[in-house]
Amino acid sequence: MHQVIPGAPATGLGPAAPSDRPDPAPARIAQVVERSLARLGRRPEQVLQHLIALQQAFSFVPEAGIRALTERLDVTRAQCLAAIDFYAFLHRTPRGQYNILLSDNITDRMLGSQRLMQLLCERLGVDPGVPRADGRVSVDVTSCTGMCDQAPALLVNGFAITRLDEDRMRHIAALVDTRVPLQHWPQDYFAVSNHVQRSGLLLRDLEVRDAGLSALFERGGDAVLAEIERSGLRGRGGAGFTTALKWRFCRETGQPQKVVVCNADEGEPGTFKDRVLLTAYADLVIEGMTLCAGIVGAREGFIYLRGEYRYLLEHLEAVLQRRRELGLLGKQIGASARTALRSGLSVGRGTDAGINAGIGPDMDVISGAAQTGDQTSNQTSNQTSAVRGRLDAVDGPFDFDIQIHLGAGAYICGEESALIESLEGKRGVTRKRPPFPVTAGYLNRPTLVNNVETFLAAARVAEHGGYWLRSEGTDLSAGSKILSVSGDCALPGVYEVPFGTSVRELLDLCGAQSVQAVQVSGAAGSTLSAEELDRVLAFEDLPTAGAFMVFGQQRDLLEMVRNFAGFFVHESCGFCTPCRVGGVLLRDLIEKVASGRASAHDLEEMRRIGDLMRRASHCGLGHTAPNHLLQTLEKFPWIYQTRLASAEYTPAFDLDAALAEARRLSGRDDPGAHLAS
Repeated sequence: MHQVIPGAPATGLGPAAPSDRPDPAPARIAQVVERSLARLGRRPEQVLQHLIALQQAFSFVPEAGIRALTERLDVTRAQCLAAIDFYAFLHRTPRGQYNILLSDNITDRMLGSQRLMQLLCERLGVDPGVPRADGRVSVDVTSCTGMCDQAPALLVNGFAITRLDEDRMRHIAALVDTRVPLQHWPQDYFAVSNHVQRSGLLLRDLEVRDAGLSALFERGGDAVLAEIERSGLRGRGGAGFTTALKWRFCRETGQPQKVVVCNADEGEPGTFKDRVLLTAYADLVIEGMTLCAGIVGAREGFIYLRGEYRYLLEHLEAVLQRRRELGLLGKQIGASARTALRSGLSVGRGTDAGINAGIGPDMDVISGAAQTGDQTSNQTSNQTSAVRGRLDAVDGPFDFDIQIHLGAGAYICGEESALIESLEGKRGVTRKRPPFPVTAGYLNRPTLVNNVETFLAAARVAEHGGYWLRSEGTDLSAGSKILSVSGDCALPGVYEVPFGTSVRELLDLCGAQSVQAVQVSGAAGSTLSAEELDRVLAFEDLPTAGAFMVFGQQRDLLEMVRNFAGFFVHESCGFCTPCRVGGVLLRDLIEKVASGRASAHDLEEMRRIGDLMRRASHCGLGHTAPNHLLQTLEKFPWIYQTRLASAEYTPAFDLDAALAEARRLSGRDDPGAHLAS
């Protein structure tokens, strides 16, 4: 099995150890700021990226760095502090030199992540969430690393380590204590498998030939947009809005400064298929973005890459640069690309960063080690572009380039308007709509936001035509869906299946047996019982952003509910009261059930709060946050009822128990020292 390397730590240890330099030298801070400004520019909307650069350099954002940014950019200190406090991967105080974050998704927990975290903390002598006294290491959790098919997993200084077990955790502790640089850690620790278990219309063809762009140059934007409309392609991020209609709305705004954004903030627990698409099919995704820009008239593009996938940054930057060199990105695309496409130049995935055109479904990537020249040369693509043809009917050359914008740990930024706020350097709070992004988005410009999978599908449709996509699927759900399958199954990984495939069929494909429940579309999706396995994956029945988590009969589903409830409390942006307060109330009531102190009254209270959140929350996060609770109350009532202390009202706070410490200190335990029952 071939291994390639998309990224590596720039230095051996990552950030300078806080114990070595508790107060970073002003000259060093200024150097980091100047380097970031030189790379990204001084537009105020880049402030989040500059803060991330400081975080990566020092393991926190120093006050001197904030001052430097306010002096050099048109931003305030309050704006910087608001961003630091909002994003989970930014900190005002130092983290450890080795900053380790274990994935806390329910599927990681099912594979023993909590036990492994306890072992690591014991070995390192560190408390969770608190940097060790010498500043060497900090250990904490993050919601989901997007590695559910090879869990348990963690991030160390932003690089993924998968397939954790006790031996690996002991060795990691030893590597940290002996200050071994990350590039000298065992390379197989950083292996991230693609695990494409089933490919279909979109994924079975690995050759990169940019035939979609050829169709644009040959036939023009109107004709290609008509094919996308004919295909019935709908957004693959979950909402399912008609792709061609969305592109047409943006195209017809009449404003010249349009923006195309690829939403790669794959934060829904249990979802990881976009990680695979960005690893093995990055050219096709970028081709789809370029195709969209040519049709709608956009000049500027962004890939919003979730912070957990930072290890893919160098790989994606290399793909973008190679496409610029081939005339497929940047200035005068329609003019310069003619030569490349006519001459049959390779447009494969070969890059200096080590990603080659031969990365297939069964191959691994190494997320944090050093690439050798021999490896690169051995992986050079022998694939060439097969598409030539007449390129004279293109609407005209156009300029379009793409910049990668890193996220910093905020689930809410998967929502398109919150993502746009983050692109502008702000807290990721959802906007009130209308206006919609296609008319007033990034910097108030018409902005088209689509999912990674949607852009990939659009490129395929431009190449093969609309009827090709309609050869699979249903009348309302054309084509196929790419799914992230994890949990209690023999073959976790990425599955591409036609829309209309039943849940039962997918369970058979992944080798799941004795299924108790299936969570479709992540924590915010639908909880299915064993009686619902004949339901189908389609917009008209079970729409999904891609997550498919399997729970066997041996699982306690209340643990899933507890995990999801904690996730939504952590990820609420805090803007509206129903979500901010309602989520905490639900979490506390669920914990009351788990501790055996709840009553039937509490279950009714959960239903009331959940219904209120659905009706009154500001955005989709609050609307869907109680789904798992309300659906398990309906379909799996026994997981709650068997734990009830009383069928009547039971207070959440036990005052007599709270007085136990006072009784101990006073030496009294007589009846008068207890509250009358």
